[in-house]
Amino acid sequence: MRILIVEDEIDLCDTIAEGLQIDGYAVDTCYHGDVAYELISTETYDLVVLDLNLPGMDGIDILSDLRKTNKDMKILILSARSSVSDKVLGLDIGANDYLAKPFAFEELEARIRSLLRRSFVQENSVLVWNEISLDTVGRTVSVSGIDVTMTKKELALLEYFLLNQSKVISQEELMEHVWNMEADSFSNAVRVHIASLRKKLKIALGYDPIATKIGEGYFLNGGGSL
Repeated sequence: MRILIVEDEIDLCDTIAEGLQIDGYAVDTCYHGDVAYELISTETYDLVVLDLNLPGMDGIDILSDLRKTNKDMKILILSARSSVSDKVLGLDIGANDYLAKPFAFEELEARIRSLLRRSFVQENSVLVWNEISLDTVGRTVSVSGIDVTMTKKELALLEYFLLNQSKVISQEELMEHVWNMEADSFSNAVRVHIASLRKKLKIALGYDPIATKIGEGYFLNGGGSL
């Protein structure tokens, strides 16, 4: 999943980003309101963690303008403004959640997981498809109850497949949601990581669960290709 952290306290922003990258998320960072609004308007994010006190465009203005054109993007406000009136304003304007500073990183992680499950109409923290289970809290994968060791990128790719079980997913979509903006869209990174993921799952399952629809992308179907 791809997340944007908008926070003018650079050390805090980078610390949050580092923690979420350890969790396996693709993370971009931004320290200025104007730049944040441009990124949110032009890039594809599954969730934005948004501070309110920003240089340039204020967080409330970013949120208000965004909701005029984008009702679906998940926004979690993370702000030192902790009064009830501030929280009510942020939620009324369109934030999906509001966490006041100071905060525990574990709570931020939990709220992010909750919002992302909501984005994909997924209620349980464990994603399941046939024999495959992915624990989004523990960041572990098992097949028929046996743990399968995966890299962060392999796990992130599998998570996106399990959250989109009924659709064909293009290489471009995977690049948008599983890699950050520093990734080279012309590289073969998607194919390389998909190949390593398929190899591990095939060994564990006895078949390749990721099929290829030529000219369109990848999908889960229980093996084989089209």
